[in-house]
Amino acid sequence: MRTSEPSVTIARRCYVRAPADWQLIGERHVLGLVTERTFRRPDGSVVRWSSRAHRKRGRTAVSGSTWWAPRARGWWIAALFMLGSACSAIGPLPAYASWVGITADTATFFVGSLFFTSAALLQYIEVKVAPHAIGDAEPATPTRLLLGIEPARVDWWASAVQLVGTVFFNVTTCAAFITDLTARQERRIVWTPDALGSICFLVASWLAYAEAGHRIWSWRPRRRSWQIAALNLLGSIAFGVSAVASFVRPATGDVASLFLTNLGTFIGAICFFVGALLLLPERTHPDD
Repeated sequence: MRTSEPSVTIARRCYVRAPADWQLIGERHVLGLVTERTFRRPDGSVVRWSSRAHRKRGRTAVSGSTWWAPRARGWWIAALFMLGSACSAIGPLPAYASWVGITADTATFFVGSLFFTSAALLQYIEVKVAPHAIGDAEPATPTRLLLGIEPARVDWWASAVQLVGTVFFNVTTCAAFITDLTARQERRIVWTPDALGSICFLVASWLAYAEAGHRIWSWRPRRRSWQIAALNLLGSIAFGVSAVASFVRPATGDVASLFLTNLGTFIGAICFFVGALLLLPERTHPDD
């Protein structure tokens, strides 16, 4: 929440350090994880720090044009998420599966999952290399290794959980190539990682949504960062519906609802695609 007092007497732990002469006058957080801080400089001017915008700016994040910047990490994050989403959108279409055959259709999902994992890894790196100071302050802690844990950061949790989720999708889409599985085996090595991946996506997208809105529930449709987070949350919900609908019935070995499985995957992929597309203008024009 944002305080209305002239100063904040108790500040929560935050990975970014401000100059010592900046007065902390406001703070927002989600589950105790700081997402925004407002400071007053000695000259009286006010500076607002937001975790998502700070990360998206980075050191060289805004270099290049909005739509074509292959030297920028943020551009590749968007492009790879879009490619993965496109694969997940065409894969469940019956006409596409009939045209290319079941093996090629399965390969489409698998390749798409690899795009997702590549993008998620780059997004995790984006979080880890974000500057740990604003103004002329020294970083609160030395730059940590990419594998270092930063539990005080909501964006670290979101990116780490999302990366794990994409690996689960790698497993389930790879296992789908095996065609002679029993119903029990299919539930264990195909459906289970799919369900776990969907849970990870739900958790990660909710954390990203909370970070963008600075609260558990928010409505900020005019802000691009919120639009992206909300679309990803909707996409994760759709993927979750797809995972539930693809549960393999023990008696018959059939999925609970093939229609809902394909529909949930398609809708989720479209939401992810649009959200990834919006990452491109956010990269060059992040919300303040």
